[in-house]
Amino acid sequence: MNPDVATTTKRTAPAGGDFGYSNARIRGMRSRLLRRDFLDTLIEGTDMKKLVQELADTEYGPDLEEALIMGLSAGTVDIALKNNMVRTFQKVLGFLNDEAAMLVTTLLGRWDIFNIKTVLRAKQMGLKHEEFVEGLLPVGSLGPVDLEALSSQPDIKAVVDTIVTWGLPFAGAVREGHAAFLQSGQLAELELALDRYYTEWAASRLKRRGVNARIARDVLQVQVDISNLVMTFRLQKEDVGSIDASRFFLEGGAVVTADLYDELVKMSDIDEVLNRLRGTRYGKVLDDVAMLFLEVNSISVFERALEDLLTRRILGLAKGDPLGVGVAISYLWAKQNEVTNLRIIVKGKAVGMPIDRVRKELILV
Repeated sequence: MNPDVATTTKRTAPAGGDFGYSNARIRGMRSRLLRRDFLDTLIEGTDMKKLVQELADTEYGPDLEEALIMGLSAGTVDIALKNNMVRTFQKVLGFLNDEAAMLVTTLLGRWDIFNIKTVLRAKQMGLKHEEFVEGLLPVGSLGPVDLEALSSQPDIKAVVDTIVTWGLPFAGAVREGHAAFLQSGQLAELELALDRYYTEWAASRLKRRGVNARIARDVLQVQVDISNLVMTFRLQKEDVGSIDASRFFLEGGAVVTADLYDELVKMSDIDEVLNRLRGTRYGKVLDDVAMLFLEVNSISVFERALEDLLTRRILGLAKGDPLGVGVAISYLWAKQNEVTNLRIIVKGKAVGMPIDRVRKELILV
């Protein structure tokens, strides 16, 4: 088990700093992303069989053909979509130069944290393997085999022991977080240790000079801001006045500093938080969904709005320097967004979700 994707992925590009080769290939791959009118065709299709027929003539055809050996179902189509995404990510990582590969794999490291947290939550809830495995996306340093091994562990302790045995970079953080979890009984302690490790590790890797490092650093800073804002909303929603909120703050954001975070978590309600954030890069997108929050009374509304903002911001990187790392980062996020949308459509078909509801769930950019 080697945690470094950049070294385990077959590399075809020169080790230097030239982005022309990789970006030319990525632009070709980007031209094959699905158009919005094609997604509309899938949404309006009559059944799963029709959806598969439409996708068979796209980049997803070979993966569908392989997965459908197990039979036609929402589950097998979902497997095909994830396999295509993993294969595409590995292909791109394989022809990036060394600088781009380091920057991109640093940002993709967030998926390792996401996947491990998903496994840990599933173990705490006593879920069976098949009940949560479809939620994992092996596009970080942990591949499908690694995640399968972690998912098959019987409990949280076994997952932690496996990570430590493998000697993964975040093994120390997991061990410390597990000790805190055993004392408090709160899985949030272990999740916090993972989040803090990733943000500190990623920030240290992105400290280097240059426009490409700055682009990747900006993405990381927005991710950290979003994590801190979501935590602020959670604390407000749960009204947990006895908790030391400062413990959950993550360093490294661009807008949400320690002082602003401390100010936000001490406010009387979410309306006051929204008022304070007006004028920041997050103010408008949060205001736009404030009424929806009142209707559904769930902070997932704010979380979704902030993630949409991040996605749109990253996809816009391709319009900047055509010879920089932004082209690769933008494409990978666009691919992830496409697969996410397709998985939503497949799930909607499987459960008979109304067309209008499916469209609302999609992130269309």
